[in-house]
Amino acid sequence: MLEHGGNLNAISRQYDRADADWIDLSTGINPNGWPVPDKLPESVWSQLPQNDDGLLSTAQKYYQCDSLLAVSGSQAAIQNLPHCRAHSRVGVLSPAYAEHQYAWQQAGHEIVIVDPLTIDDHISSLDVLIIINPNNPTGQLFSQEQLREWHQQLAQREGWLIVDEAFIDVSPEYSLSTDCPQEGLIVLRSIGKFFGLAGLRVGFVLAEKRLLDLLAEHLGPWPIANASRYLCQLALADTQWQETTRHSLKQQSLRLMTLLSNSGFQDISGCALFQWSKTENVQQIHQQLASQGIYTRLFTQPKSLRFGLAKTETQWQRLESALQGLSVL
Repeated sequence: MLEHGGNLNAISRQYDRADADWIDLSTGINPNGWPVPDKLPESVWSQLPQNDDGLLSTAQKYYQCDSLLAVSGSQAAIQNLPHCRAHSRVGVLSPAYAEHQYAWQQAGHEIVIVDPLTIDDHISSLDVLIIINPNNPTGQLFSQEQLREWHQQLAQREGWLIVDEAFIDVSPEYSLSTDCPQEGLIVLRSIGKFFGLAGLRVGFVLAEKRLLDLLAEHLGPWPIANASRYLCQLALADTQWQETTRHSLKQQSLRLMTLLSNSGFQDISGCALFQWSKTENVQQIHQQLASQGIYTRLFTQPKSLRFGLAKTETQWQRLESALQGLSVL
């Protein structure tokens, strides 16, 4: 399997430091997520999940789209969508969330690596184009107008535009969720990032019904546990928390960008949940920070580091001190 952030147990063993002593900035997950209630109804443990429990209608309202499917994290859709289509030429960005390329490659499709600036040069030869918006790890945002133009070109020849919007909840004005359903347009949404509920393993696919039915057949019955469905419904309905959190995350992201810039990092970009910097000494920086209990996401192609948000003011102070003490910038 591909390497991801969040492997805190493994890095704790590597550096011989207790889990509780770490500041985990490796995932891009909101560290102050939606507040889960202490007690859940007993029925979520004793009954099988039911599709008419209210989750879908609540999600339809949140995403402003009536045609959607709840899945066990958007990762489930990423792994299964390649099996819902015949052999295709698939355009993927680099750097980008590598699971997309891996899943389509494993399913036997032809992969074409495209630069965001040259997508127009490739679009006529692609059957599928996959965009992460905002991109992970660069944070690049694609406009609705540009995405719609690519979708139109692909749909004319029965192609697909897949837009992974795992990090878009803070900037919903960039989302294509309200454009669904349309033939050839597939939008993926996640509960894990903005809501900070990655452990629930819940995501949504927004697409036309025929594709959703096919995907549901691949996933099989009861893909999401009752407790996850119950909590996800509550989080999606909590509009006051969502509004407050959008504002808070934007402020925290600006704080992180300023900290990195003041510490000597250059070529910084990102979104509301993380910041990313390309630099030559990434391995040394990653190790120096890890030696102080700060876990970042290391990339080798290109050489870069991604920083998530700190959880508490104490963590922010520790991060600032560690950044200012780096000896290899």
